[in-house]
Amino acid sequence: MRILVADDHELVLDTLSAFLSREEDFDLSVCTDLPSALALIEKEGRFDLVLLDYSMPGMDGLAGLGQALAANGGQGVAIISGVASKVIAQDALDMGASGFLPKTMAAASLVNAVRFMAAGEIFAPVKFMTEKVEDNLPAMAKKLTEREMQVLEGLCQGKSNKEIARDIDLQEVTIKLHVKTLCRKLEAKNRTQAALTAKDLGLF
Repeated sequence: MRILVADDHELVLDTLSAFLSREEDFDLSVCTDLPSALALIEKEGRFDLVLLDYSMPGMDGLAGLGQALAANGGQGVAIISGVASKVIAQDALDMGASGFLPKTMAAASLVNAVRFMAAGEIFAPVKFMTEKVEDNLPAMAKKLTEREMQVLEGLCQGKSNKEIARDIDLQEVTIKLHVKTLCRKLEAKNRTQAALTAKDLGLF
């Protein structure tokens, strides 16, 4: 089975690769953004399954899913994400995705799900898709102060700490502290992931 995994988070990509490369019948390819994934499909032909990170460069929400589905013959494309809601997951399935994989899945379950989808089936975790959860947007917004939201907006715009400090009239060291707090509250490893999380949740 030919599997393509596209994710811009190095740790996630390495982890997924480690799990999937153990399977003797998996021929694994990896890349870090949607344009690279599309180029690989065009160059090497259709994959049995393409796994796309919802937040990686080039995706533009689920627009990237549509492009990959078209490039890969209309099927065999799934979304993986650590932050996307079940609404986004359902939208992906409605668009024709082969499935949705939360990044919190156990290794064995992940491999089984990939094998299931590569065989032409549809997969989505029942618990994730059916559990009742509060809307992420208001819950997340309540966790952040007005100043933190201003700093987070700057991160989403790709601005440096110095630029954000100038925009909202604060010291650069203060911005650095706010960024650290934002990463903790958003459970992000760095400023880039914090910005991606904010965009995924619809905060900006």
